[in-house]
Amino acid sequence: MPKPYIRKMPTTWWLQKRAYFWFMMRELTAVLMAAYCVVLLAVLYRLKQQDGSIDEVMALLQTPWSVGLHFIAFVAAIYHTATWFALVPKALVVRLGEEKVPPLVLVGAHWLAFAAVSALLVWFVFVLGPTL
Repeated sequence: MPKPYIRKMPTTWWLQKRAYFWFMMRELTAVLMAAYCVVLLAVLYRLKQQDGSIDEVMALLQTPWSVGLHFIAFVAAIYHTATWFALVPKALVVRLGEEKVPPLVLVGAHWLAFAAVSALLVWFVFVLGPTL
Protein backbone atom coordinates (compact mmCIF):
# COMPACT_ATOMS: atom_id res chain seq x y z
CA MET A 1 0.00 0.00 0.00
CA PRO A 2 1.47 3.39 -0.96
CA LYS A 3 2.14 5.93 1.76
CA PRO A 4 -0.26 8.89 1.73
CA TYR A 5 1.18 12.25 0.84
CA ILE A 6 1.45 14.50 3.87
CA ARG A 7 2.11 18.10 3.06
CA LYS A 8 4.73 19.75 5.24
CA MET A 9 3.25 22.45 7.41
CA PRO A 10 5.26 25.00 9.35
CA THR A 11 4.56 25.19 13.07
CA THR A 12 3.71 28.86 12.67
CA TRP A 13 0.92 28.25 10.14
CA TRP A 14 -1.57 29.96 12.40
CA LEU A 15 0.39 33.22 12.25
CA GLN A 16 -0.09 33.55 8.49
CA LYS A 17 -3.68 34.79 8.58
CA ARG A 18 -5.42 36.96 11.12
CA ALA A 19 -8.45 34.60 11.27
CA TYR A 20 -6.18 31.65 12.06
CA PHE A 21 -4.49 33.63 14.82
CA TRP A 22 -7.78 34.52 16.52
CA PHE A 23 -8.99 30.93 16.14
CA MET A 24 -5.89 29.72 17.95
CA MET A 25 -6.32 32.37 20.65
CA ARG A 26 -9.86 31.12 21.18
CA GLU A 27 -8.61 27.56 21.53
CA LEU A 28 -5.89 28.73 23.91
CA THR A 29 -8.56 30.22 26.17
CA ALA A 30 -9.99 26.73 26.62
CA VAL A 31 -6.59 25.51 27.81
CA LEU A 32 -6.33 28.51 30.15
CA MET A 33 -9.76 27.76 31.58
CA ALA A 34 -8.76 24.13 32.21
CA ALA A 35 -5.59 25.26 34.02
CA TYR A 36 -7.61 27.78 36.03
CA CYS A 37 -10.05 25.03 37.07
CA VAL A 38 -7.11 22.97 38.35
CA VAL A 39 -5.93 25.98 40.39
CA LEU A 40 -9.42 26.45 41.85
CA LEU A 41 -9.64 22.76 42.73
CA ALA A 42 -6.29 23.04 44.53
CA VAL A 43 -7.61 26.04 46.47
CA LEU A 44 -10.78 24.16 47.41
CA TYR A 45 -8.75 21.14 48.50
CA ARG A 46 -6.56 23.37 50.66
CA LEU A 47 -9.63 25.01 52.20
CA LYS A 48 -11.10 21.59 52.99
CA GLN A 49 -8.18 20.75 55.24
CA GLN A 50 -8.90 21.48 58.88
CA ASP A 51 -5.47 22.84 59.86
CA GLY A 52 -6.31 26.54 59.76
CA SER A 53 -5.24 26.95 56.15
CA ILE A 54 -7.97 29.48 55.36
CA ASP A 55 -5.74 32.39 56.35
CA GLU A 56 -2.91 31.03 54.18
CA VAL A 57 -5.21 30.60 51.19
CA MET A 58 -6.68 34.08 51.61
CA ALA A 59 -3.18 35.57 51.83
CA LEU A 60 -2.17 33.66 48.69
CA LEU A 61 -5.26 34.85 46.80
CA GLN A 62 -4.38 38.48 47.59
CA THR A 63 -0.88 38.35 46.08
CA PRO A 64 -0.25 40.27 42.85
CA TRP A 65 0.42 37.00 41.00
CA SER A 66 -2.93 35.60 42.04
CA VAL A 67 -4.79 38.78 41.15
CA GLY A 68 -3.04 38.76 37.77
CA LEU A 69 -3.95 35.11 37.19
CA HIS A 70 -7.58 35.82 38.01
CA PHE A 71 -7.62 38.85 35.69
CA ILE A 72 -6.13 36.83 32.82
CA ALA A 73 -8.62 34.03 33.46
CA PHE A 74 -11.49 36.54 33.47
CA VAL A 75 -10.41 38.11 30.16
CA ALA A 76 -9.92 34.65 28.62
CA ALA A 77 -13.36 33.54 29.81
CA ILE A 78 -15.07 36.65 28.41
CA TYR A 79 -13.25 36.27 25.06
CA HIS A 80 -14.14 32.58 24.88
CA THR A 81 -17.77 33.32 25.76
CA ALA A 82 -18.06 36.13 23.23
CA THR A 83 -16.62 34.05 20.40
CA TRP A 84 -18.77 31.08 21.38
CA PHE A 85 -21.93 33.18 21.34
CA ALA A 86 -20.90 34.66 17.99
CA LEU A 87 -20.86 31.12 16.56
CA VAL A 88 -24.39 30.33 17.75
CA PRO A 89 -26.19 31.49 14.56
CA LYS A 90 -23.98 29.19 12.48
CA ALA A 91 -24.69 26.14 14.64
CA LEU A 92 -28.30 26.83 15.60
CA VAL A 93 -30.86 27.79 13.00
CA VAL A 94 -34.21 28.60 14.59
CA ARG A 95 -37.29 28.95 12.43
CA LEU A 96 -40.58 30.53 13.36
CA GLY A 97 -42.87 29.26 10.66
CA GLU A 98 -41.18 30.02 7.36
CA GLU A 99 -38.96 32.77 8.74
CA LYS A 100 -35.51 32.27 10.24
CA VAL A 101 -34.80 34.04 13.52
CA PRO A 102 -32.17 36.74 12.85
CA PRO A 103 -28.65 35.94 14.09
CA LEU A 104 -28.58 39.08 16.23
CA VAL A 105 -31.64 37.87 18.16
CA LEU A 106 -30.00 34.48 18.84
CA VAL A 107 -26.77 36.05 20.04
CA GLY A 108 -28.67 38.60 22.12
CA ALA A 109 -30.75 35.86 23.73
CA HIS A 110 -27.60 34.02 24.73
CA TRP A 111 -26.07 37.16 26.23
CA LEU A 112 -29.31 37.85 28.07
CA ALA A 113 -29.35 34.32 29.50
CA PHE A 114 -25.68 34.71 30.45
CA ALA A 115 -26.42 37.97 32.27
CA ALA A 116 -29.42 36.46 34.06
CA VAL A 117 -27.50 33.41 35.27
CA SER A 118 -24.57 35.62 36.32
CA ALA A 119 -26.89 37.93 38.26
CA LEU A 120 -28.50 34.93 39.93
CA LEU A 121 -25.11 33.57 40.97
CA VAL A 122 -24.00 36.96 42.31
CA TRP A 123 -27.25 37.23 44.28
CA PHE A 124 -26.82 33.72 45.63
CA VAL A 125 -23.21 34.31 46.72
CA PHE A 126 -23.57 37.80 48.19
CA VAL A 127 -27.13 37.72 49.54
CA LEU A 128 -27.77 34.11 50.47
CA GLY A 129 -24.15 33.10 51.02
CA PRO A 130 -23.59 34.93 54.34
CA THR A 131 -26.82 33.50 55.78
CA LEU A 132 -25.94 29.86 55.01
